[in-house]
Amino acid sequence: MAIPWVWLYETSLVILVVGTLVLAGFIVTLPRTYNLQFSEEITKDDFTTADKEDAERSGYANFEKLKNVKGALRIKATVQVVVLGDIGRSPRMQYHALSLARYGGKVQLIGYVESELHPDVKASRLIEVIPISPFPKWLQTNNRLLFLALAPLKVLWQVASLYYTLGYGTKACGWMLVQNPPSIPTLAVAQWMCLLRDTRLVVDWHNFGYSILALRLGAKHPLVRIARWYEGFFSRSAYAHFAVTNAMCNVLRYEWQINALPLHDRPPNHFQPLTRAQCSEFLSKLPETSQYAIDIQKGAWRLLISSTSWTPDEDFSVLLDALVKYSQQVSNLQGKPKILAIITGKGPQKEHYLSLIKRLNQENKLQNVVILTAWLSSDDYASLLGSADLGVSLHTSSSGVDLPMKVVDMFGTGLPVAGWSKFEAWPELVHEGLNGRGFDSADGLANILHELFGDDGSQLKKLKQGALRECDRRWDDEWLPVAGKLFRLKV
Repeated sequence: MAIPWVWLYETSLVILVVGTLVLAGFIVTLPRTYNLQFSEEITKDDFTTADKEDAERSGYANFEKLKNVKGALRIKATVQVVVLGDIGRSPRMQYHALSLARYGGKVQLIGYVESELHPDVKASRLIEVIPISPFPKWLQTNNRLLFLALAPLKVLWQVASLYYTLGYGTKACGWMLVQNPPSIPTLAVAQWMCLLRDTRLVVDWHNFGYSILALRLGAKHPLVRIARWYEGFFSRSAYAHFAVTNAMCNVLRYEWQINALPLHDRPPNHFQPLTRAQCSEFLSKLPETSQYAIDIQKGAWRLLISSTSWTPDEDFSVLLDALVKYSQQVSNLQGKPKILAIITGKGPQKEHYLSLIKRLNQENKLQNVVILTAWLSSDDYASLLGSADLGVSLHTSSSGVDLPMKVVDMFGTGLPVAGWSKFEAWPELVHEGLNGRGFDSADGLANILHELFGDDGSQLKKLKQGALRECDRRWDDEWLPVAGKLFRLKV
């Protein structure tokens, strides 16, 4: 039976009208664009009494120094700093936000708020923290098959929550600084939003998202290849790029014709060397170290610190195997110090390794080693590093061209480092025998512990002197000539 033309005409007309209304509604509700002519200012009234009492952290001191004759401070740059992850575990992006606020910018710091933020970020009146709704925890898994099944749902959730937050939960800014990775869906959503709002996009490359995905799925998996194409395609048209190493800049230029500015991680000001008296006081009051404080000060015990995110790109078994070997050596040799190893951080594999540590203790394989875990405030973590004898980095680098920021923090307190060195970018940070030592196996780390803790202390002292020299150049010293210049900020 033929379809009546009248019915077809009416149906088409309804579809056209509905489609037009939907499109019109979409256009009308599009996020507002950034107005280049709009100049934002802050005045004394924007600061509370508490802000004025905590003038350095709140930004009030800077306001008083830079305000004009009318008693107002003209904002030089408005910037959205975007992390599709836990802001508290993204120190570099927090440091970006603090530097922007310190030198005349106003910041919307956008991401998941799951752990404690840097105290200066919370105190600053020029930084607004805007949370993104996280993917429900009951849908998260480490199982590979379930991961593949839930991945599309997670991406859809992230697209919706990030799009809503950037488009409707925030005011338009002149700049958007995005952490990469994660790349999917951050880069696509950020590009689209910047196009709609007339915002300049800057990508801060910490690593490559596809290389991290390859740790779970394998380098030749189709999803990894798609992720690699996606990452290059959606990042190429950004206004500017930062990268954490020179090696990463070279890869970006060769692979995707992206000219990134090298912006190396450097320690912020709250990571400082401690005096012997300060170390003694801190170790005595910290619950994890209080009962060992006197022996650490005497040298009968050595304090070893490692910070980890408990993820596959940090093989914590390397440190466990090395500590087992060291414990055996101490049993066979007289006068060798014992080790108190404190591991800080949170992550998915923590419980797995805690069970391994428990089993090693039950088997009496750690008789001369005590391993404790801790989650500390930013200030306590800095003091712990400043009180330790050696820092250990297990970061293996999925790409080979990123670097662990934890080593930078350790150098900020003058703490020498032993780290996994079997990747290209490692020599950009650690100079062998001068400020640290590199290893590529558990035996290699065990030998380093034996050499540094087993002699008269001269080797460890030499490394510490080299680490102290790394304190001279701080985060703002690196940030201002690169990022400060890009965002058109001046001291």
